[in-house]
Amino acid sequence: MRFFRTLLGMGVATACAVAGLPGPAQAADPTTALVVSQSGEQQLFWLDGVFDDDVAEMEATLGAGDDFALTAHIRQDELHYWTGVRTAPPTGATWQEGKVYPATSAGGTSARLSMDSDGQTCAGEGMVTVKQVRRDATGTMTAFAAAYEFRCNGKTGIIDGEIRWNSDLDYVAAQYASKLGFDQIEIGGAPLVRAARFASRGSAPITFGAASISGADASAFRIVGNDCAGRTLPWGEECTVLVEATTTSTLTRRAMLHLTDDSTYGSRMVGLEVDGFHNGVGSYYPVAPDRLMDTRAGYPNLPSTPIGPGGEVDLQVTGRGEVPAQGVGAVVLNVTVTGPTADGFVTVYPSGEARPTASSVNFAKGWLGSNNVTVKVGANGRVKVYNRNGATHVVVDVVGYYGGAGAGQGRFESPGNHFHPVEPTRLVDTRTTGGAVPAGGTRRYFVDFGPQLSLRSSALVLNITAVAPEKSGFLTAWSGTNGVPVASTVNYGAGKVVPNLAVVQDNYQCDCGGAYAVPTFSLYSSQNAHVVVDLVGVMAPVESVPNGLRLTPLSPTRIVDSRTGLGTSGALGPKATRTVTAPPALVTDATRALAMNVTAVAPTEATVLTVWPAGTGLSKPTASNLNPAAGQTVSNAAVTGIGPADAFQVHNHAGSTHLVTDVVGRFDLYPYTVGAGGGFTVLRSGPALG
Repeated sequence: MRFFRTLLGMGVATACAVAGLPGPAQAADPTTALVVSQSGEQQLFWLDGVFDDDVAEMEATLGAGDDFALTAHIRQDELHYWTGVRTAPPTGATWQEGKVYPATSAGGTSARLSMDSDGQTCAGEGMVTVKQVRRDATGTMTAFAAAYEFRCNGKTGIIDGEIRWNSDLDYVAAQYASKLGFDQIEIGGAPLVRAARFASRGSAPITFGAASISGADASAFRIVGNDCAGRTLPWGEECTVLVEATTTSTLTRRAMLHLTDDSTYGSRMVGLEVDGFHNGVGSYYPVAPDRLMDTRAGYPNLPSTPIGPGGEVDLQVTGRGEVPAQGVGAVVLNVTVTGPTADGFVTVYPSGEARPTASSVNFAKGWLGSNNVTVKVGANGRVKVYNRNGATHVVVDVVGYYGGAGAGQGRFESPGNHFHPVEPTRLVDTRTTGGAVPAGGTRRYFVDFGPQLSLRSSALVLNITAVAPEKSGFLTAWSGTNGVPVASTVNYGAGKVVPNLAVVQDNYQCDCGGAYAVPTFSLYSSQNAHVVVDLVGVMAPVESVPNGLRLTPLSPTRIVDSRTGLGTSGALGPKATRTVTAPPALVTDATRALAMNVTAVAPTEATVLTVWPAGTGLSKPTASNLNPAAGQTVSNAAVTGIGPADAFQVHNHAGSTHLVTDVVGRFDLYPYTVGAGGGFTVLRSGPALG
């Protein structure tokens, strides 16, 4: 109801002055007025302000024993509002000019002081300072002036003001809002500045002094301007105190602005309050897999022909499927190459930028396969798909996106999900459990993170490998909530071992033999194929789990090419481990992981490449990142942590192979959810029972 305060106090009083109605009463003119000022964090009264005969119908009631009540009635638009104060001296006593009386709402041995507004009242205590008492020959009061202050039991804040009845004493009063709110404060964003306004509304000018801020959350606020200090304002003039607010939390932060004045109480107090919200920049938003491009079908609006040598497609990715038109920093794509006429590679990069010396999918002539590609989005919401040699069909499916500028703006917008790397853990191996996934068949699997974390994941970061399928085909991984989507996750040739990184939405509808729901995901295979699934990370809502990571997408940047000595020199031999340090230009002190594309170049034997953080005490995981055949040049996306020296390790299992690594983004620790609490650890996993 701050509306009433502004409208009925400042607004009506100003209107009366403009219309030529009488201004505030002067000392020589007896006046009746009531000043009700609220200060504090909680709203105590429906109606407050400065009331006299110009803005309200003033009703004074004098009872026995100096019992006195003064009520202001406001009638507007056929509605009636009122506020009043009642006070009386201690039982058996009379008011004495110049005396200060402790008071309670019940009275008795102390003075009585009670406040009412539209039927709203509260029990409490305070004091009454009597400034003037006039009586007639019978001893009956004919004039009364006092200052008062009152506190409601169980609430913070204070009501203070002045009482004038037939009094010729001046009073000072300020009209102001008792609370200054800062809405829509972005955590970590630019500070917001709001103005606390104070207007003189008494019969005498008011003089203001210094301003200060107090309270447990005072550090969230700062005074950045004060044109009130040292000023004496006549009736109707206004001054402002500018307050700046910042926050690092979604918890409500409260403090109190104090502005000293020459009123009886001595200051005006304004409650300060700020709530923060997380933006979604760098957070992950999973979407239902959706096809964005298929050159075989000429979709969208393309010739039904492969991309030729040196050719490229400018592909719109924002505003399609479930990807919004705005607020997208990077998209996560599954890029499939089928039927290339020559050895080569495809590069996906931001539209509007120069083509980098990096690759996204490396392939041999006649190859069928796919790779997970995280790519920064160009300013026009597009990415480029470039083919180096020969001609090849390319299929592009989107599975998610990372927020860009504008993502998650506002407290009611989703701030997305943070990445939480885990020690690579094998969840599924149909070679040892369950048998191959049959052609056209679907399997559903669960992973258990314990009762505290199992309901806090929104997507799983998986390395999914098709092993020795009977025929060429594809795997699709998805939440399982609806039918099998058109999009594919792993495209494989007959008899091949083909891995791919995937970010897969999960689902919680599972009877998996536990006391709580656990996340599940589903796998579909178009042909008989064994499947191996390793968990490498979890996406969880921003505030669900502390210490999450946000992606900063980068233009694809090559940091390793063992053929030229970039990052490491010479081919990796059998059982060899190399340590690679990320270039300082690509990382910050907050960087904890890298999003990369790892390529094995012409290994001499079928081998396995494994990537993991260096300098963290972790031994080489049993999970794999890349499973190239002899002579094959093939790539796979990888997300790996980096140790305190910004380094990661790469292990080659057999033969020798050259290594190429391109960085497409870095994952940085988000400082505003840093706290205690462990990350995700797999307790159990397996096929879902229902």
